[in-house]
Amino acid sequence: MDYIKKLSKFIVPYKRYAILNIICNVFYALFSTLAMLSLMPMINVLFGESEKVYKKPIYKGLEELKDYAENSLNYFVTTTTDVHGPQRALLYMIILIISLFLLKNLFNYLALFFITFLRNGVLRDLRDNIYEKVITLPISYYSEKKKGDIIARISGDVNEVKNSMLSVLELIVKEPLTILFAVVTMFFLSVKLTIFVFVFIPVAGFIISRIGKSLKRKSDKVQKEQGVFLSTLEETLGGLKVIKGFNSEKRFLGKFQESTNRFFDFSNTLMNRQNLASPTSEFLGIATIAALLWYGGNMVMVEQTLTGGSFIAYMALSYQILTPAKAISKASYQVKAGNAAAERVLEILDTTSSLDDKPDAIVKPDFTSEISINNISFKYEDDLVLKNFSIKVPKGKSVALVGQSGSGKSTIANLVTRFYDVNEGHISIDDQDIRTITKHSLRNLMGLVTQDSILFNDTVKNNILLGKENATDEEVIAALKIANAWEFVKDLPKGIETNIGDAGGKLSGGQKQRLSIARAVLKNPPIMILDEATSALDTESERLVQEALENMMKNRTSIIIAHRLSTIQNADEIIVMHKGEIAEQGTHNELIAKNGVYKKLVGMQSFE
Repeated sequence: MDYIKKLSKFIVPYKRYAILNIICNVFYALFSTLAMLSLMPMINVLFGESEKVYKKPIYKGLEELKDYAENSLNYFVTTTTDVHGPQRALLYMIILIISLFLLKNLFNYLALFFITFLRNGVLRDLRDNIYEKVITLPISYYSEKKKGDIIARISGDVNEVKNSMLSVLELIVKEPLTILFAVVTMFFLSVKLTIFVFVFIPVAGFIISRIGKSLKRKSDKVQKEQGVFLSTLEETLGGLKVIKGFNSEKRFLGKFQESTNRFFDFSNTLMNRQNLASPTSEFLGIATIAALLWYGGNMVMVEQTLTGGSFIAYMALSYQILTPAKAISKASYQVKAGNAAAERVLEILDTTSSLDDKPDAIVKPDFTSEISINNISFKYEDDLVLKNFSIKVPKGKSVALVGQSGSGKSTIANLVTRFYDVNEGHISIDDQDIRTITKHSLRNLMGLVTQDSILFNDTVKNNILLGKENATDEEVIAALKIANAWEFVKDLPKGIETNIGDAGGKLSGGQKQRLSIARAVLKNPPIMILDEATSALDTESERLVQEALENMMKNRTSIIIAHRLSTIQNADEIIVMHKGEIAEQGTHNELIAKNGVYKKLVGMQSFE
């Protein structure tokens, strides 16, 4: 149950509900025992076995509590029977039983009522914290993880933790108290019979614990496999066009079915093991009661050391132990399953980010002089992608990075925006190392337009407002006009309030890219980073997007990563990259005159 300690910070805000639940469970356990015990005087009245007591008993202390309680009850029954007849005494006993059972169930409901707020509160806070962690962890973390597995953890695993937490609270308070009160009362009724019962309990406990031993391992397999098929589903939805285009439906269906078949097998094994708990504990309980009937019946009929009413009450209390014992065994299995789920949840929550802001990180509100990339080296895994790379980008100037695929161009964008940290060297803005600046204020200075237009299943307006949350409709429309996007947005069914579908699926590639540019325009940052913003577009769309980019980059510091060289001829400086190093640098005309790598690249793209 170590995970309960680790997750205790999520329980603390709801501790008042836990306290109220515990109080209600104490009363539930008390009235459960009293309800069963109240059967004894009813049986005695029914069969006329009540001892006649005509003198009101006097309380003499705890050591004589049992005798005082019995004598008080017998005194009440005797006086009521003498004055009003046995039917009235029986009626009072029945009212007593009904009242006790009513109170028992009332407190049971209240205990569940209060625990609901705790369970659902913890569930909400856990999900919020995991989601917050998901969006703050570095991008490199997800290069090794499957999206579906993350989804499985934030949905199924968190739910499993919630259910097991309820089980733990029952395990700690409700059921043990019910057993404790019942056992204490059983000792009051007959010490000899209770000792006989306790011979059987360790045997039953040992058998039940053997059944649950491997549940955590089996539960872990089920949860991991759930992550696998959710990943397959997520990939399928993302790549549906390719799957259909290559007639690969059967292949992906087979892959999905392999996963669901494994899930089927693991789930069957787990559920069958869990399902074995209840009948096993019930059988062991009935076996104990059968032995109790034989031994207790002997005490009533042969030895005559126990009254019939006491024996019936004792049997009811024995059954009272059986139900919570079954619940404890079931809860212990849920705890084991919850333990496996909690480990997967905590793995995300305990992951530390190498990109966290330093305690003394500063907030940088503006950009005044230059971006400086100084002798940086970087690798994603084993091989260096950039080697001793250095450039300076003065304020108001545009620098273009060109070169073949894999030359390290996009890596520069990832490093300047601090999606990754350099292995050697440093990147600074206004002579301030970006690692000493808060990520939030650093990215506030930058606008990013990527090759893939990442849009969300929302309206045009809400997608643009990511750049500036409190912008007016007029500002949104102005940004759309600068990005050459207003020409198609104004014709949409609801204008800027039109939903653009999943990932902007209702729009063309050029339209999506222009919305991405409008988003960056609205943000109006001093530094703009364009990562191959036109490479996926047709000629007409490219012309419109290029126009939009030129509108946006006026009087703005820009780092342009370009595949199509026609888009960067007006840059103040062009850096030609080759295998992570600078091959050439200069203006378009200077590089053409050099007759080197740049001119060859231009020639390959048929650009004069």
